[in-house]
Amino acid sequence: MSVPVAYQGNTSAAIADWLNKGDNAWQLTASTLVGLMSFPGLVVLYGGMAKKKWAVNSAFMAVYAFAAVWICWVTWAYGMSFGEELIPIWGKARPALDQGFLLGRAALPATAHYHADGTLETAMIEPFFPMATVVYFQCVFAAITLILVAGSLLGRMSFTAWMIFVPLWLTFSYTVGAFSVWGGGFLFHWGVIDYCGGYVIHIPAGVAGFTAAYWIGPRARKDRERFPPNSILFTLTGAGLLWMGWAGFNGGGPYAANVDASIAVVNTNIATAASLLVWTCLDIIFFKKPSVVGAVQGMITGLVCITPGAGVVQGWAALVMGVLAGSIPWYTMMVLHKRSKLLQRVDDTLGVIHTHGVAGLLGGVLTGLFAEPTLCALFLPVADSRGAFYGGAAGGAQLGKQIAGALFVIGWNVVVTSIICLAIRLVVPLRMSEEKLEIGDDAVHGEEAYALWGDGELYDDTKHGGSAVAPV
Repeated sequence: MSVPVAYQGNTSAAIADWLNKGDNAWQLTASTLVGLMSFPGLVVLYGGMAKKKWAVNSAFMAVYAFAAVWICWVTWAYGMSFGEELIPIWGKARPALDQGFLLGRAALPATAHYHADGTLETAMIEPFFPMATVVYFQCVFAAITLILVAGSLLGRMSFTAWMIFVPLWLTFSYTVGAFSVWGGGFLFHWGVIDYCGGYVIHIPAGVAGFTAAYWIGPRARKDRERFPPNSILFTLTGAGLLWMGWAGFNGGGPYAANVDASIAVVNTNIATAASLLVWTCLDIIFFKKPSVVGAVQGMITGLVCITPGAGVVQGWAALVMGVLAGSIPWYTMMVLHKRSKLLQRVDDTLGVIHTHGVAGLLGGVLTGLFAEPTLCALFLPVADSRGAFYGGAAGGAQLGKQIAGALFVIGWNVVVTSIICLAIRLVVPLRMSEEKLEIGDDAVHGEEAYALWGDGELYDDTKHGGSAVAPV
């Protein structure tokens, strides 16, 4: 494909007549903020939350996923998520590498219109920036989803199995959700509201992580009984990157530096602060101590819960969503989990099913309640929508759509993640060997997070590099 005419002969700077520098700068900034949430955000958070002997492995699972998703995304997965429709849940695979494609003006599904004869036509929006910006923005969303899945599997999954799992799950699970909800698929046309990732990112991550954890099996008994964070300060550092980075996560949803982006960012902070405070208060009331890790969990559930409706709910609704985000997932994690045989059987290392699965589902349902008609009109994909709180048959129907859409996403991820895990198990073990489970990072990578070489570790300087000077 040739370079678009708008760029030919423009040797000073690649500025097309349709380019809005402000929108493009904001979208690139938002994309980078989301990328920083993954690397270093979740890399540091996982490295700090994990037991000392698993700090390196936990962080490295996140690093690998971030890199692997990038290559898969530009090679085939972007087209499957946002390309030409193949079937109502999937787009056609195609590379996003050609400069003619990347430099061309972005075009994305906007609203669905039905003709008098019943045929469907999808109106398109054309943001004032190139397709390369959209590829970047959506890639970091795909990457963080895989990294969230990893949070359920820390401390026992074979790294080789994880290397295979990432491209397979991206291809057969993530792309389906992305196309169905955002790329012009059947949930998009049906009118399911997912402002910036509750149905595409958080519910799939929680459900897929829980499902994969079931097939992989639990951590070693000693690790499951005692898995203290090796660094609370690292955990807080990663959490801070998540919270601040979420301004790009939800603020980038409208694909423009507009008023809806501003509303989304403010609502995100309202809900997150409320959720953190409620979670902390519940810890004090029931456990007599304010937990830093608990506060981080509450922060995450607030961020996740507001995401499906960040730009389509009012500030008071964001506050209500934050209070519920800090209490309902708290109950499922701290009370229900201990009483449920199923939840006890499955070893979800960081409780991703609660912080992302439950919180994402809660946010989707509450969006069906609180989506405000005027704000929906600002967000083109759901321009004619309203939540049940605002009355009318349309409001009740919206709530039903939100629930049905969540059920599809949950069912697809349970089935597809199970198939992927069973297929990988035919090739390589899903779990590490018992020896590696006993030793941890040193046995898996030959490295430790806080190591003084010469203390008897398995680190081999000839294989892993390091100082060329022999120790005295």
